[in-house]
Parts: sequence; C-alpha cells; structure tokens
Amino acid sequence: VQLQAYGGGLVQTGGSLRLSCAASGSRFGITSMGWYRQTPGKERELVAMLSVGGTSNYGDFVKGRFTISGDNSKSTVYLQMDSMAPEDTAVYYCFANKGRAAFNYATIDYWGQGTQVTVSS
Repeated sequence: VQLQAYGGGLVQTGGSLRLSCAASGSRFGITSMGWYRQTPGKERELVAMLSVGGTSNYGDFVKGRFTISGDNSKSTVYLQMDSMAPEDTAVYYCFANKGRAAFNYATIDYWGQGTQVTVSS
C-alpha cells in the first residue's frame, strides 16, 4: 500500500486547513485510515482515525475542532482542521491499517510521507 498525502502548510491561529490522503496499490483489507502527528522530541500521537465502517476516533486534544471523513471507493480520507492553534503545529503522517485497531502508532501497517502543518500565533 502506498499513501499519498496532500495539504498542510501555514495558517494563522483560528484558521483552517484540510489534509487528504489517498491509498493505492494493495488496498484490499484496509480497515482504517487516518493521521498521527509528531513534534520534535515527542512520540507520535493519534489525531483522527476512520474505519471503513464509518466509526471515527479522535485524539483528546481535538475537542471537536477537527473532522475526519472518507471515500471508501477511492480509499481516501480527509481531515478538516478548524479553529487551529499554535499547539497544532507538527508533522502530520497519514496511515492505513489492515485488520488491527490503530490506537498505537507502533502497530501501524503503512505510513505516508509526513506533511508539515504550521500554525502561527
């Protein structure tokens, strides 16, 4: 499975960004897709995850600001990030998993390239 992420960039506090991630290759068996994020010196943390059945999960810090959605036919997920804060500055990594819950970054099957998100104060 190959993952191609789009979006990211620089936004002011309170602004919005939209990330997208498309899977290609051996997509059969993918059970969930989403994003983790990472800042220097910290472990990757779950931002949002969407199962093929439509169940979504978010990191506690999201607090209703972000929305994950997807298109199973295209194996693509979207992350709409609103009311962004400087603490959201990080490298965001798209992921896809087959058969296992993706609550632990160590169990992720496939990673996309990271995309930098910077929120200016």
